[in-house]
Amino acid sequence: MAVLNHAISKREIENSFYNKTIPAGEGWIYTLEQGQVLRIVDLEGNQAADTLFYDADQPSDHYSAVNTIQRQGNVYLSTGSILVSESGKELVKIVADTCGHHDTLGGACSAQSNTVRYSHETLPMHNCRDTFMLQLAKYDSRFTKRDLAPNVNFFMNVPLTPEGGLTFEDGVSAPGYYVEMQAINRTLVLISNCPQLNNPCNAYNPTPIQVLIWDK
Repeated sequence: MAVLNHAISKREIENSFYNKTIPAGEGWIYTLEQGQVLRIVDLEGNQAADTLFYDADQPSDHYSAVNTIQRQGNVYLSTGSILVSESGKELVKIVADTCGHHDTLGGACSAQSNTVRYSHETLPMHNCRDTFMLQLAKYDSRFTKRDLAPNVNFFMNVPLTPEGGLTFEDGVSAPGYYVEMQAINRTLVLISNCPQLNNPCNAYNPTPIQVLIWDK
């Protein structure tokens, strides 16, 4: 059972130097300098912000769900969680969180997973894996599918059953909830704001998220 760990931020929006709304189905990529703070806001509630992290100075070293889970002894992320890479390098630390519960196991939707979970007719529908690849290709042509890894699903509720299975349940987020993280080292952040139209968790209605950044 995950322990919800809520912590309110003292940062004011007007002091941020970056403020952008990401519509559902679109992606975002940005390099956080050491000490900068990123806030992701669930504007309308129960929206999944699929997110990956890379060492900005060595992009082949991406976020590792296994290393992060093992280090903190918990499959869910919240205030105090440190996200680490495949090499063990510390990337970001969650410093504020009004949702208190974020998934590390559910992964990103893809054309293939959509057909398994829903129906073959969903094959051509837009998905997070395609958004990840599009953003990476635009950022640096050296990125390939090998650079994708199991991602964080901010605001998503994916309980782990006693038998070791996963279930996708109604979210624990709400309009205006946010998660805030500080870059421990220079970190490339990649977000796909999930376009999923088949999952009842978001009432079949994917919605925008907001990203804000503050200097340290």
